[in-house]
Amino acid sequence: MHFDERDRRIVALGAPALATVLIEPVYTLVDTGIVGHLGVTPLAGLALAASVLTASFWVFNFLSFGTTSRVAFLTGRKDTRGAAGVAAQGLWIALAVGVVVGAVLALLAPGVTGVMGGHGGVRAAAVTYLRISAIGTPFALVALVGNGFLRGQSDTRTPLRIVLVSNVANVVFEVVLVYGVHLGVAGSAWGTVAAQALAAGWFVLLLARRIALAGASMRPDAEELRRMAAVGQHLFVRTGALLVALTLSTSVASRLGPVPLAAHQVALQVWLFVTAALDGLAIPAQAIVGTELGAGAPDEARAYAQRLLVLGGWVGLAIGAVLAAVTPALAGVFTSSGRVGHAAIGPLLVVAAIQVLDAVVFVLDGVLMGAGDFGFLRVSTLAGLAVFTPVAVAVLEWHRLGLVTIWLGLVGWLLARCAVNTFRYRSSQERWATLAAGPGLGPSASASVALAPSEAGRTA
Repeated sequence: MHFDERDRRIVALGAPALATVLIEPVYTLVDTGIVGHLGVTPLAGLALAASVLTASFWVFNFLSFGTTSRVAFLTGRKDTRGAAGVAAQGLWIALAVGVVVGAVLALLAPGVTGVMGGHGGVRAAAVTYLRISAIGTPFALVALVGNGFLRGQSDTRTPLRIVLVSNVANVVFEVVLVYGVHLGVAGSAWGTVAAQALAAGWFVLLLARRIALAGASMRPDAEELRRMAAVGQHLFVRTGALLVALTLSTSVASRLGPVPLAAHQVALQVWLFVTAALDGLAIPAQAIVGTELGAGAPDEARAYAQRLLVLGGWVGLAIGAVLAAVTPALAGVFTSSGRVGHAAIGPLLVVAAIQVLDAVVFVLDGVLMGAGDFGFLRVSTLAGLAVFTPVAVAVLEWHRLGLVTIWLGLVGWLLARCAVNTFRYRSSQERWATLAAGPGLGPSASASVALAPSEAGRTA
């Protein structure tokens, strides 16, 4: 496979982005490792709280995705002031949403943990961890904006440095607070909040400096805030649909019994981990396509999109081949139960088989985000959910269909998203030239109309 200048740009952006994506979950892993030595009850409480926090933060990824696309487009247009203004407005949204969501999490912590099955000491530990962690919500969302802004400027190295330092700090804070001050599960939560505050503060300092240098205002801008909120609405629904599909798959697997549920969890975690590698292509797709369209170079945007799809296919093929080869051994790594290991083999082989499909879906998501087509991404994700739901219902009705059928339903989920995204990608490319060359798209033009100014709203 020929390696050219485009590939070098993709790798330069993708490698640090991939490292950042892989490092980000270390917060939870460190918490698990440290709290796990305090006993079963604190660890179980952490597990409940962490699942709530993960879902809560995941749905706000629009702060990162929306900022990246908008900033990339404006950076391509050499509108430094406009790009810096997006960062300023993103910080306001992150702070406002973070305070509200944090307050809601703290208020509802007892009820949520109870609904999830927590009781006694486990519930008490979960409530403690969740309420303290809620304080860090604004910090976590500010970091999403900072990460998105820097990615939009094709800087994936700085976020990597910040994530590395904050994770090291998290280890130090937690060891001191849990084992030194003996705060238990509360110490683990406070350590994570402190590390999140460090990362958020670092991002704010960087963004404030760039905002000042660009001459942009830090004051709230109603027009830009409305624009970002519109994009956020599309991405919020998209992420919610993704969460519903994955949660539904786990819920259905739980009805099949403890062994199928455990096997499903093994396959799901492996799938989630390997898809992180594909983010190393989706993130450059978003940043590069947005920048090239903003620069008035639709042919370059198309060329990069096509190259990313080819690279994605090769990466997916390689990951799938490795997974298929190690599946028998891999199933045993996650469990000492022979029954669970045997039950996990089928789903793991499905995971291996769908890696090329995964790659295409992820890259197309990134390309369409770079082109600002957030409304249509919502449509494609809902279409995938519509395909998977009947399969899930069928397995609920006829348990003998088994765990592999659930995963075949997830294959259909991906195929539906791929088909819809591919249709949109192919039918929309001719509009890229109109966007790049046409008048009327000034510095304040909406990122949500980047692909098709006259149709982005209607397709939603």
